[in-house]
Amino acid sequence: MPQTMQALVKYPRQGLSLEEVPRPRPGPNEVSIKVDRTGICGTDLHIWDWDAWARATLPVPMVIGHEFVGVITELGQNVTEYHVGEVASGEGHIVCGHCRNCRAGRYHLCEHTMGLGVDRPGAFAEYVVIPKQNVWVHHPGIDPDVMAIFDPYGNATHTALSYDLLGEDVLITGAGPIGAMACAICRYAGARHVVITDVNPYRLALAADLGATRTVDVTETSLAQVMGELGMAEGFDVGLEMSGSPAALEDMLENLRNGGNIALLGIPSTEVPVDWKQVIFKGLNLLGIYGRKMYETWYKMSAMLEGGLDISGVITHRLPYTDFEKGFEVMAAGRCGKVILQWSDAIAAQGDPQP
Repeated sequence: MPQTMQALVKYPRQGLSLEEVPRPRPGPNEVSIKVDRTGICGTDLHIWDWDAWARATLPVPMVIGHEFVGVITELGQNVTEYHVGEVASGEGHIVCGHCRNCRAGRYHLCEHTMGLGVDRPGAFAEYVVIPKQNVWVHHPGIDPDVMAIFDPYGNATHTALSYDLLGEDVLITGAGPIGAMACAICRYAGARHVVITDVNPYRLALAADLGATRTVDVTETSLAQVMGELGMAEGFDVGLEMSGSPAALEDMLENLRNGGNIALLGIPSTEVPVDWKQVIFKGLNLLGIYGRKMYETWYKMSAMLEGGLDISGVITHRLPYTDFEKGFEVMAAGRCGKVILQWSDAIAAQGDPQP
């Protein structure tokens, strides 16, 4: 059994370093997974840039990455729920299990959450070790590329399904990969119109392919004009804020109907002034979204895929892990959806689960 492995390591400078590092071994209640493929996340891009958040957050050197799928290869002591050879991803938020929220079953709101690839070694490597309670074994028939992006797919699912969508008109601000996946989820859940805004033509086109009723470049077209064209008299019923843009949030508040519902996932990079008169006089409901509900969101993700939801179109680039720099370049340029890095043929060796 090899004692070392290839991994992408973060140091206190821009970029990542591909290195040979010690292979992690599972301790009690932990599982080792041979990584097959990984997805590059916006968080990883912040780490790549070594921005102010990354500098304040990451202990370095650190193996990063938290979107992955692979094959279970080794079980630590006390692990009886899983078997070597199962195809699995993992929940990237590692929780304490003993704070008030954890004891109440609200694990996604744990006071002491640690992030895989942020606070502890991550999945941009040939092997990753996670607690057994974070393992998610996949059902047969799911595209392995989609398995690798269950983490952001979960963000989109948690946000989109925060409110009843059947027959509703939905506004999504931010056409990044999560916003684009949310288009598909909203349509699957029965929304009438799904309108998405951005200033990036490439990503707006991607959102259209994933089911948006209408894509809007806000530098060219107003939401009032779009609502008129769609025959909407009172405003949107549900808003999903995915961009972190102050202007997008302002636009959303302006164009929601009285009593409308907003789910907020996008993280602003600066302080955002809010017109609280809009919130109060319209009686709007605002809900902050963090991660995925553990593990109700995961069950819904799998069930929707089994029921015919197709989000595979959000994946636009597939590269060997040795071409990681190219992957980060296309991410930074914004001319991509999800970027997949291939680390091994572990899943194919087990029998590719694709139909």
